[in-house]
Amino acid sequence: MNLVLDELTAASPEAGNACSLENYLTLPDHTMDARIAAARAKLGTTTLLLGHHYQRDEVIRFADFTGDSYKLSEAASQTDAKYIVFCGVHFMAESADVLGHDGQQVILPDLNAGCSMADMAEISQVEACWEAIERLGLADETIPLTYMNSTAAIKAFCGEHGGLVCTSSNARRAFEWAFARGKRILFLPDQHLGRNTGYAMGIPLDEMAVWDPWGLQGGQSKDKLAASRILLWKGHCSVHQRFLPSHVDQVRAKYPGIQVIVHPECRWEVCQKADALGSTERLIALVEQAPEGSMFAVGTEIHLVNRMAKRFAAENKRIITLDDTGCLCTTMYRISPQHLAWVLENLVEGRVVNRIQVRPSVKHWARVALDRMLEA
Repeated sequence: MNLVLDELTAASPEAGNACSLENYLTLPDHTMDARIAAARAKLGTTTLLLGHHYQRDEVIRFADFTGDSYKLSEAASQTDAKYIVFCGVHFMAESADVLGHDGQQVILPDLNAGCSMADMAEISQVEACWEAIERLGLADETIPLTYMNSTAAIKAFCGEHGGLVCTSSNARRAFEWAFARGKRILFLPDQHLGRNTGYAMGIPLDEMAVWDPWGLQGGQSKDKLAASRILLWKGHCSVHQRFLPSHVDQVRAKYPGIQVIVHPECRWEVCQKADALGSTERLIALVEQAPEGSMFAVGTEIHLVNRMAKRFAAENKRIITLDDTGCLCTTMYRISPQHLAWVLENLVEGRVVNRIQVRPSVKHWARVALDRMLEA
């Protein structure tokens, strides 16, 4: 595990202390508002609060910056704030620590806020995959790439083995960079982003193979692996994989003329039926640039969709979710106003709780992979 909790994080405040988490979790959300505002005022510029697009409204409204994971980590790297409170998930806080300055401390309000996709590629599994690729004589022509939505250990693995990190917005550029250096890409951990990116570049599906970490030799023959241009890790986003081709058909039948826009973490079949696909920031931009009266069905996390619907209602733009049963990122949802008030009031009292600190050796190679992305 590449996550290191420092001594302050490991030592929870004593029971009965005013800053004990248990004292917060029993209180209603709305009672936290004034306390959060007061703590933020006391902390001033020493503390930067970052909020991912998928956070609930009750939390994200207090953020200094909102955005996707890389945009927020970049914001953290450009600030002189001593404390970075990252309302997101583990891998995002890790990236902020990797990109941050000496002396900065990154805090995740709830340590249970993880990412199921990032958890689908454990470092021991990836190392075992690479050893198998080496035994088959394919490693020298394979470049490992990882999506931003991965642990620092996986980012470091890619950095140490000549690869880099990518986001959903620059995945194609990263693929082009890798193909200039090798025949094949090992893409971690989201098979859908890898497949959609490769297909958009003209690589046929039969030149992509899925590596199943639970299968013998990834569930693939040597010939299939050798013939592949893209080796896709068998991982996915539990939110975006819920969208189905039938959802696209249903909204088109119900709302003639509607535009369907989806994130490239969605299944290939869904992306093929969509009018456009793109990163979170691009999905927002597509709606921003559309004329008044436009209607969109958006295939991404429900909190962002609902926020977009409210934001663009004044322009007579209607935004609905592609799946009306709702696609909630439950791990993002773990961060509550109570958790936010808890970490901020502890900071006011001089205590750092839930610090996220990446080991120096992991941080070095993860930074190499991130720097290569910026240079690609």
